[in-house]
Amino acid sequence: MASDPPSSPPPSPAPTAADFSDDIGEDSVILLVDDNEQNIELLQAYLEALPCTTLTALDGEQAMAIIEDPQQPTPDLVLLDVMMPRMSGFEVCRKIKEDPRFRAIAIMMVTALNELADIERGVESGTDDFLTKPVNKLELLTRTRSLLRVRHLKRELERVEAYNRELGGTPG
Repeated sequence: MASDPPSSPPPSPAPTAADFSDDIGEDSVILLVDDNEQNIELLQAYLEALPCTTLTALDGEQAMAIIEDPQQPTPDLVLLDVMMPRMSGFEVCRKIKEDPRFRAIAIMMVTALNELADIERGVESGTDDFLTKPVNKLELLTRTRSLLRVRHLKRELERVEAYNRELGGTPG
């Protein structure tokens, strides 16, 4: 008597918002910077799966104005186009990373540039990650979640260190 072949496991379900929300902090802020409004709209649609606030800027100068504005929340992550008028993404990245107030902001360059020299220039500017357009939604969400998780953990560490200093514990 022949037995039935073992059944294969059911396919994995598509990722949901819950799959991307753990350990990133619900108060996370992402600044989207691109001179093409359609690209910003696409990124916003993709990022709806994350429990975070998004801000937008259409060029590098506007991005820096938002980051430096004390009335705006400081972004945890900047998704940054490279080729923009007035100030390139490389320049924005360098300015952010050179300023001690904003150095902890994570930066992911999201660009059509994909040559090794472009990636090297991004790394030299201080970017934390590099994503090539056209953007894959799952890859964007996974990388964004990872960068936000690191930022959230750094914030928690800073709070614990500050608390220890208040209690007279060892300096952090």
